[in-house]
Amino acid sequence: MLEWIEATSIGVWMRESLSIWAFPTVLTLHTTGMGILVGASWVLDLRLLGLNRKVPLSAFRWVFPVLTIGLTLNIVTGVMLFIKNATTWGTAIPFLVKMLLVITSVALLVPIRSYVYRSQPGHEVSGNVRFLAIASILAWTAAVTAGRLLAYLVV
Repeated sequence: MLEWIEATSIGVWMRESLSIWAFPTVLTLHTTGMGILVGASWVLDLRLLGLNRKVPLSAFRWVFPVLTIGLTLNIVTGVMLFIKNATTWGTAIPFLVKMLLVITSVALLVPIRSYVYRSQPGHEVSGNVRFLAIASILAWTAAVTAGRLLAYLVV
């Protein structure tokens, strides 16, 4: 199955094309999506941890559409990058760890989103939500680090 995925026209194009529109552009878009996704998440997490408390949490609802854009971009480009080396990535433990960290990071956004949308002005952030914010920061940091380390750990 992984060989078939890698042999698709997208896989061959991503792996063999000398065009700037192939691997270099997809990788750049993946990095941009990651910056959008992780950056917006951190902005919200830092607010939940007490940074800029004067701004109500409702003012941070803009973060969720931005997160959706970053996540969508990363899913599309991530699938393309996976197709390029499916036989390598599909069986690599470091890649699977990265995917677990990304899924964990995204899952942490669900209760955080619910909390932000239910928040009332002047309402203090609960300890549980602060814990979620810390977990989110740690999970995103670990996911980004794991993704970067793939270039060195999986050949």
